[in-house]
Amino acid sequence: MAALAGVVAAGVVLAVAELIGAFFTARATPLFALGSTFIDFTPPGLKDFAIATFGTNDKAALFVGMGLTIAVLACVLGVVAYRKWALGVLGVLFMGAVIVACVVTRSGVSGADAVPSVLGTLAGLVVLRRLMVPLWGLKKWPEAPAGQAADDDARNQGEGTNRRRFFAAAGVTAVAAGIAATGGRLLSTARSNVTKAREALTLPAPARAAAAVPAGVQSPVPGVTPWLTPNNDFYRIDTALSVPEININDWALRVHGLVEQEVTLTFQDLLDAKLIESHVTLTCVSNPVGGNLAGNAKWLGLPIRDVLARAKPKDGADMVLSKSIDGFSASTPLEVLQDDRDAMLAIGMNGEPLPLEHGYPVRMVVPGLYGFVSATKWVVDLEVTRFADNKAYWTNRGWSERGPIKTMARVDVPKSFAKVPAGKVAVGGTAWAQTRGITKVEIQIDNGNWAEATLSAEASTVTWRQWSYEWDATPGPHYIKVRATDGTGEVQTDQRADPVPDGASGWQSVMVTVQ
Repeated sequence: MAALAGVVAAGVVLAVAELIGAFFTARATPLFALGSTFIDFTPPGLKDFAIATFGTNDKAALFVGMGLTIAVLACVLGVVAYRKWALGVLGVLFMGAVIVACVVTRSGVSGADAVPSVLGTLAGLVVLRRLMVPLWGLKKWPEAPAGQAADDDARNQGEGTNRRRFFAAAGVTAVAAGIAATGGRLLSTARSNVTKAREALTLPAPARAAAAVPAGVQSPVPGVTPWLTPNNDFYRIDTALSVPEININDWALRVHGLVEQEVTLTFQDLLDAKLIESHVTLTCVSNPVGGNLAGNAKWLGLPIRDVLARAKPKDGADMVLSKSIDGFSASTPLEVLQDDRDAMLAIGMNGEPLPLEHGYPVRMVVPGLYGFVSATKWVVDLEVTRFADNKAYWTNRGWSERGPIKTMARVDVPKSFAKVPAGKVAVGGTAWAQTRGITKVEIQIDNGNWAEATLSAEASTVTWRQWSYEWDATPGPHYIKVRATDGTGEVQTDQRADPVPDGASGWQSVMVTVQ
């Protein structure tokens, strides 16, 4: 029961902080602050394991793990408080101090944002004390000597009363905490007008529309991923546990550092600028061989080279350190942002304003580079600098400074371990080598000769390209391997490499059983 009291008290801490946090920034709530701090200190290997194991559900898995950890710690604190109240108080205050430290060290958070955690901790202490009183009451009834039935009756009655008081108090408190937490989320949603503002936003027509998509870009094989990825299906990998909610009237981008002229852009400046549209495939550096952390969308935005032209980078600068409002940063080679690949400050995705989880109101889209060095969401700062002088978020954690996307081919159909009928079997998939393009895809059945697949139409060198192949399958287990050749004539390497530090490589092998 003491352990249960600790869990209920911990629930009150989180619930009260959630309710009061509705009036503060979302990053001020304990769960988000603790989770974000954990992500900041996550070793690259553990991050890679989490993404490989849970994929885009890595944040949900983190919350589950945090919940279990908090429950265990709460049980321990409950038992400690039961045995020695002073130590229990110190333990709760220490945990509260840890939470407050996590909150106030988040990017974009002020000291006042610690208020929800402080009040939540105090409320948890009060609840823990109230739950301990009936438990301590159970210790007041020593064993009665033999033959003293009256004392036994009194003891039993006292124990029963204290148990009922405890479970009644714990039950009511748990229900109240649940209502408070739910109310906090609903209140936070009601107070936020960002979603409504996004829905009301009308994107301007681009000065240069996206090139027409040729017929035949989609592989004819049923089940191959759509050539254009719907917004709801586009992968999401970032460090933000709480999606930043930014009012477009408050958003501004500062361009500074090794420049002759600092530049500040407002969202209205972007709406009034000459915007361009472009289909671009993005890929996450954590994508394993054959993985699905890649997507293709039509983006609308302002070329970053136009912004840099206004700022006039100084000689010696070779990198732009982009920063998100949530504290993430990426190191992008300066020349990549100035060439003709149409790196942009994107405000639109597939004909609508950016979804909140994909960077609304503004994010970076840079063809040819993995997202960890280029695709900064909720971007608010561009610092022109040097690789020798500054390090980005993941560079400080063991990843590469630069992240050109490697040539990759993927089998979408049939899936690994699938069972297919003998005879003609349709095989299909996707390949990419952004900025270089795909000129050939080959497949190999078991250890046979490589056979050239049929390529679908190519929209551009910065988008993925799909392929298909008709396989005359014979009964038994078989392995299907795939490799691609990019526009420079370089064949995809068969050398296996982990995502750390600059992206996975190797040939995908799919095992199928032909019946």
